[in-house]
Amino acid sequence: MRVLGIDPGIAIMGFGFVDKIGHKLTPVQYGCIETAAGTPTEIRLKQIYEASCNLLDQYKPDKVAVEKLFFNKNVTNAFIVGQARGVFILAAAQRGLPIDEYTPMQVKQAVVGYGGAEKRQVQEMVKMLLKLATIPKPDDVADALAVAICHAHSIVMNDRMNGVNR
Repeated sequence: MRVLGIDPGIAIMGFGFVDKIGHKLTPVQYGCIETAAGTPTEIRLKQIYEASCNLLDQYKPDKVAVEKLFFNKNVTNAFIVGQARGVFILAAAQRGLPIDEYTPMQVKQAVVGYGGAEKRQVQEMVKMLLKLATIPKPDDVADALAVAICHAHSIVMNDRMNGVNR
């Protein structure tokens, strides 16, 4: 089963494709979609949509997991990130892909075992769990891989809760 994890953003949207075979997780491809500051929002959203479509069509995930937004004090930025997140979700939904969402705390709990883990702890666990030589950069990429790992660990439980038998 191929899982795609997404760390949403308007400037940098991290992505990570992970294959789950039994209990083994193998990284397939990871990186980020970047848009330039100063570019009109509608152009940035179009760029994210097109890049998302290309990634989904090329790597054909079975499941998609997206990190839920954490609203901070900058509401304007949160709305723009929400639009970028929505554009990605649209691209996945158009392909009939199931989409699950996880809070940052749920991701930390699944990857590190502690919902209050520091960012560096999550990054180190991503590196270790996927047997990577280095921590993926920028941070958004490691975060996206963490979301994919979280979902890979949660698939069986989520399916049971939704009445899906494997």
